[in-house]
Amino acid sequence: MKPILVTGATGFVGWHVARKLLDRGARVRILVRDPGRVRELEGAEVVQGDLREPESLAPAVAGCEAVYHVAADYRLWVRDAREMFASNVAGTRNILDAARRAGAERVVYTSTVGCIGIPPGGVGDERTPVSERDMTGAYKLSKFRAERVALEFAETGFPVVIVNPTAPVGDHDFKPTPTGKIIVDYLRGAMPAYLDTGLNLVDVADVAEGHLLACERGRAGDRYILGCRNMTLAQIFQTLERLSGIAAPRRRVPYALAYAAGAVTTAAARLTGGEPRAPLDAVRMARKKMFVSHEKATRELGYSPGPVEDALRRAVEWFRRNGYC
Repeated sequence: MKPILVTGATGFVGWHVARKLLDRGARVRILVRDPGRVRELEGAEVVQGDLREPESLAPAVAGCEAVYHVAADYRLWVRDAREMFASNVAGTRNILDAARRAGAERVVYTSTVGCIGIPPGGVGDERTPVSERDMTGAYKLSKFRAERVALEFAETGFPVVIVNPTAPVGDHDFKPTPTGKIIVDYLRGAMPAYLDTGLNLVDVADVAEGHLLACERGRAGDRYILGCRNMTLAQIFQTLERLSGIAAPRRRVPYALAYAAGAVTTAAARLTGGEPRAPLDAVRMARKKMFVSHEKATRELGYSPGPVEDALRRAVEWFRRNGYC
């Protein structure tokens, strides 16, 4: 049995991809910068390396049948954007080049719903026009350019399939991710108000399953949205109220006030060295409801996500059990 490489297995989605492969009896190899951060992945072969250092990647991809490139620098605020582009863009080129040299038969590249076009007031899909001008902040722009790199490799005949997860929720959100942080802040009582925005939520376990389906059935060079339910932030908070017993905020913040707060806290963070409470890029992203359709993944991959409420319940229980709130 040839190994299957997963990058980003110390993160949220990557952990679930690796865990699902292990549960299916696959021979799993994981690429990590810090082996000390590997948790609850017994049976995986750990290889230390760094996406930004091409020479460190050859041992990780050697002999691999497939590669799941899930790793990314996922932050909505960063002091030096060059770090993010080095990891997300150059790092993607490095791992794809190493995989091609090693003769990998299949690669799944994890992009983001942020690279999907959203029509004004509508629902986006893989066909919706989108360009760099639509990318808000360093994270989205770096992932958009990294997706272009993946498509470039596919156009030369290398079998790369792209998946675009929406906003995953569930257990084992170690860092947590920006979406997980919304849940943690809610549980801490640190969400006194809400913006009129919206996300497409999805169970992280379904996202992991979607990765495996993309590897098995996806067409090289194609993109597949892995999402589930479009929800306003108010609806998300109402669901969390039912699940946690903590009252949801009833006051809506005007966008202009949120923008001003984001500008002030972001400017202050640059002076103090800390992280802003409300990153300006995150506020700017919130102006658009990220509502999308996963119909293509259902039609072509057999992707069938379950109820988001179950994932939110697991998230609440896991964060509470592990001392996040």
